[in-house]
Amino acid sequence: MKELLIVYHTQSGSSQRLAEAAYAGAVAEKEIKVRLLRAMEAGSSDLQACDGVLFVTPENFGYLSGGMKDFFDRTYYPCDPGSLARPYMLIVSCGNDGSGAVRQLERIVKGYPLKAVAEPLIVRGEPQGEDLESAGELGLSFAAGLGMGIF
Repeated sequence: MKELLIVYHTQSGSSQRLAEAAYAGAVAEKEIKVRLLRAMEAGSSDLQACDGVLFVTPENFGYLSGGMKDFFDRTYYPCDPGSLARPYMLIVSCGNDGSGAVRQLERIVKGYPLKAVAEPLIVRGEPQGEDLESAGELGLSFAAGLGMGIF
């Protein structure tokens, strides 16, 4: 059974709500195991065990959140850089434009290497119903794509 890992960092709760919505969408795909972990609890073994990963992070001061950056700092070398080819998707919760967090994450994941399989979902402001629905659809589409072998 293929596994989708959802790794998130949150302080205000906005990113957690988006991660939970993505998880709810992903678990609708019954052929995929879905795990939801806080970035501070997830490690290299979780990343190595999954077939795809969805990152959900706030943008703090125009950059990737410190908690998500810590996840990458802790997992990079144990994952044997350059050999961890996995698809990924990204959701950014931000107060501004989210582009700084997207740029920083894209730069970091090239070293693993992880490959983006969708445009990032950027949610500006407090997530509303439509935003949570979009996160759920992203989770479902990622899980379905993994299940069908598209990614």
